[in-house]
Amino acid sequence: MITIALSKGRIFEETLPLLAAAGITPLEDPESSRKLILPTDRDDVRLIIVRASDVPTYVQYGAADIGVAGKDVLNEHGGEGLYQPLDLNIAKCRLMVAVRNGFDYASAVKQGARLRVATKYVNAAREHFASKGVHVDLIKLYGSMELAPLVGLSDAIVDLVSSGGTLKANDLKAVEHIVDISSRLVVNQASLKLKRGTLQPMLDAFALAVNK
Repeated sequence: MITIALSKGRIFEETLPLLAAAGITPLEDPESSRKLILPTDRDDVRLIIVRASDVPTYVQYGAADIGVAGKDVLNEHGGEGLYQPLDLNIAKCRLMVAVRNGFDYASAVKQGARLRVATKYVNAAREHFASKGVHVDLIKLYGSMELAPLVGLSDAIVDLVSSGGTLKANDLKAVEHIVDISSRLVVNQASLKLKRGTLQPMLDAFALAVNK
């Protein structure tokens, strides 16, 4: 049995064509099903639906053989014990620094101010500001990042930005690009050795579909 770990939403939707290219079709929709383990049209393949941030952990410990995780999640996880053979070029966005309109970010940085930054991407934020020599206090949040500067919890946020619509709606603006993000295929290294006969054709099919 091959177990594939996916998260709901955009990653799931954008992974469907890749699964189809490997001859795999889910038999249920995670948005309408309450099941966390979904069957496919192949008896030897099943999907498990987990939080995006948990995908690398399920694959690392062998509860899933392969999974799809954003580069942002992998950066925070560290990627230990994971083989990352393929950038799937899906769920693309950017990790950005954003502040409320009216906050002079460039001036604050230039003057060496110590900034309070809210984010769930603590590792990426720490590395980014350290590389610039900017002193920050990082505040870990798990949701509604945009609220933090509006109520004075932080001076800035580090978050994923796709269209920028959410920032604009909350009177925020992006001021610095950290890194482009897309989703990667991650593979359990032991699974690749023990189940290579089944896994390798899948990986090849994904690669072919991505490179079309």
